[in-house]
Amino acid sequence: MASVELRRQIVDSRPSDEPPVQRRFAGRKARVNQDGSKAFITTRIPRKSKVPLFNQIPPEILDDPDLASAISSLLPANYDFEIHKCIWNIRRHKYKRVALQMPEGLLIFACVISDIIERFAGHEVSCVIMGDVTYGACCIDDFTAKALGCDLLIHYAHSCLVPVDLTQMRILYVFVSIAINEQHLIATLKENFDRGTRLTLVGTIQFNGALHAARNAAMSAADDIGLDIQIPQISPLSRGEILGCTAPKIDPSATDAIVYVGDGRFHLEAAMIQNPGIAAYRYDPYSRKFTNEEYEHGEMLHVRYDAIEAAKSARRVGLILGALGRQGNYATFDKIRGYLVNRGIDYTLLLLSEIFPQKLAEFEHLDAFVQVACPRLSIDWGYAFAKPLLTPYEACIAFGDAEMWSALDAVVGGQGEGYRMDYYAKDGLGRTFS
Repeated sequence: MASVELRRQIVDSRPSDEPPVQRRFAGRKARVNQDGSKAFITTRIPRKSKVPLFNQIPPEILDDPDLASAISSLLPANYDFEIHKCIWNIRRHKYKRVALQMPEGLLIFACVISDIIERFAGHEVSCVIMGDVTYGACCIDDFTAKALGCDLLIHYAHSCLVPVDLTQMRILYVFVSIAINEQHLIATLKENFDRGTRLTLVGTIQFNGALHAARNAAMSAADDIGLDIQIPQISPLSRGEILGCTAPKIDPSATDAIVYVGDGRFHLEAAMIQNPGIAAYRYDPYSRKFTNEEYEHGEMLHVRYDAIEAAKSARRVGLILGALGRQGNYATFDKIRGYLVNRGIDYTLLLLSEIFPQKLAEFEHLDAFVQVACPRLSIDWGYAFAKPLLTPYEACIAFGDAEMWSALDAVVGGQGEGYRMDYYAKDGLGRTFS
């Protein structure tokens, strides 16, 4: 196994004199700063991602100079909102009212996109901007869009999690691929890892194209780069794509480190939880900083184990169905309800769009809760709730027939099953539809 050595100064970025504040459970991180003296000088103009569907779009849309001018002057050049594809779908199907749903980080472009669509649709179209919080594709809100009279929902920045044949209306997914300086990413990896190091690249869907382009470029120059780069897949997600609740299980004997490409570490933490024995790093394509990331696996597993054990003695359970878009999977909800019935445990059904400690504290007669919404809510914030708040996976352990995860040492040594982060995998609890 090739050794991995960081060759930049590591700085503890945590403030030393500020009082502790309550935050979600997360591991530590060490920042690896670039001092400007490194030879990362390769730059180029970002290019748009090539989208196969463009081949089906007629020239009058693709070659419209006014549309091209609007896109280039009003939207960032390295963000691909696939405006041509959206216009073509609206024209082809004669949609009249279009809902636009996107995460908060993209809402600053929502009005511009709405104006472009309404101007170039070719017929009278009105757009509705859905401003409620959108954490992921699990929050796709086709119910509200239909209630507003929309006949198309364009969902930005996430891949499809809910089968299109189960939604209430037509859905068009736009990944919003983001072009980055792939040569800088390759140079950073080359600078920080020894020749022969085996790396596993993962990222969010926005950087999926960049992941594959970087790997192909590195493998084409294998003699110079000297790194063995692989991109894993957890089906049915795209190869290299990870979610905050879903990440591939990687053979620790086949890789030396996981490298996540993206801003923040929320998604990376899913890969770290799923693979506790593999070193993890993060490359931020915006700041171009490369950091060594750590996670308090032992503490997290201890907290979740205690919550499960406490829930086993509950006499009355609150069963929560998430109402934020499509977060609440009713088939999984009904499965857990069946476990409670079989064990003779009383339960109360709750419907909540947002789950927080103060809200659940109002239900004093309940001994524990199971939330069919977002697994990370329990993992990251479970310690802040006065009573156990289980994920569907943990509920299957507490009340069903699923087995508890193995000891951390055994998992790291490849001898046991760890905490599962496969919620939207092919057979995951998030994809249980009936």
